[in-house]
Amino acid sequence: MSFDLIVKGGTLPDGEQADIAISGDRIAAVEYGIAAEAGRVVDASGCLVSPPFVDPHFHMDATLSYGIPRINASGTLLEGIALWGELKPLLTHEAVKERALRYCDWAVSMGLLAIRTHVDVCDDRLLAVEALLEVKKEIAPHIDLQLVAFPQDGYFRDPTAKENTIRALDMGVEVVGGIPHFERTMEDGRRSVTELCEIAAERGLMVDLHCDETDDPLSRHVEQLACETQRLGLHGRVNGSHLTSMHSMDNYYVSKLLPLMAEAEVSAIPNPLINIVLQGRHDTYPKRRGMTRVPEMLKAGIRVGFGQDCVLDPWYSLGTADMLDVAFMGLHVAQMTSPRDMRRCFDMVTKESAAIMGLEGYGLEPGCKASLVVLDAASPVEAIRLRAERLCVVAKGKVVAERPRRDTALSLPGRPGSVNRRHTL
Repeated sequence: MSFDLIVKGGTLPDGEQADIAISGDRIAAVEYGIAAEAGRVVDASGCLVSPPFVDPHFHMDATLSYGIPRINASGTLLEGIALWGELKPLLTHEAVKERALRYCDWAVSMGLLAIRTHVDVCDDRLLAVEALLEVKKEIAPHIDLQLVAFPQDGYFRDPTAKENTIRALDMGVEVVGGIPHFERTMEDGRRSVTELCEIAAERGLMVDLHCDETDDPLSRHVEQLACETQRLGLHGRVNGSHLTSMHSMDNYYVSKLLPLMAEAEVSAIPNPLINIVLQGRHDTYPKRRGMTRVPEMLKAGIRVGFGQDCVLDPWYSLGTADMLDVAFMGLHVAQMTSPRDMRRCFDMVTKESAAIMGLEGYGLEPGCKASLVVLDAASPVEAIRLRAERLCVVAKGKVVAERPRRDTALSLPGRPGSVNRRHTL
């Protein structure tokens, strides 16, 4: 028997050591000591071999546009939205596509091979939708890209958003988005949740709403989202992104809300890097940081994935497409520093986010898509601690990125010898 590729001697996220044999674009075998010929062998001895990183919340139509036409002076969410409104008329199909493809090159190099991106439909040209649908096709050999029809300026607040949302879905966008807290009134926000979920139910689609991305503890649209999920039978197909208002909510109300979300199987996607930067801008001290209640959600049985959200755009001036940065920040802000919790944070940028997106064939079992990443780390926790180098990235059976393994010894200034940066929990 022969295979196209064998990744030998790696350590899987669960701590087991195994070789991974690949035929075509599928994993053919996962076992220790595979003795077979292969077109190529990748030595992963001493390294973590993980399924690819997944970003379940991003804005690819805005990425790499930082500074156009100006910089967000206040650093607030609302100025970012206003700045994006200034940028939209300047967008061209070519510029959106070029920036998106450039970002996707970064993503592949970082082992990020599945992305859910929200695309603004509050532009009657829908040029960003057209551009990203083209990008989706071009990057399909490497990245699974999922598009969300996102009425950035409000489903009811914008005069053509309703029509454009339907147009985008008819063009092939596969997830229904929304932003209820940005409508003119709480009631309009509530109605938008109902109508958007009804559209998804009618078309058999998933739902992912920017929900309660605010410091206002009375912004409670996620409750309506859970209710509509139950009413329409959308269990397991609905996600609330951000949910930052929960950071400031009354504890008694949250004790009611979390079981409702769990019962409806509504998942959550906090975005640690962005949430802690945009929220709390109106506070003096103590200053809120706005990330939602991740440990409490997990305890309630709610599926949680971490998203990147923004890279070099009107809302965020940094970013590198590195989901380990997201996990690193997430575990700090959520105070999830036990070994078990840190491993869960790794899962939240891999398999948990893949489940939220409904990715088929994701994982490291025989029959799964042959997409994986070899990390210069011995365990998931060490990978987060070091933001480990991606030594090899395999996308659907093809090696698409490689780096040489570096010496992991770190010399200390003024001291002889070195210390080992590698340490496994």
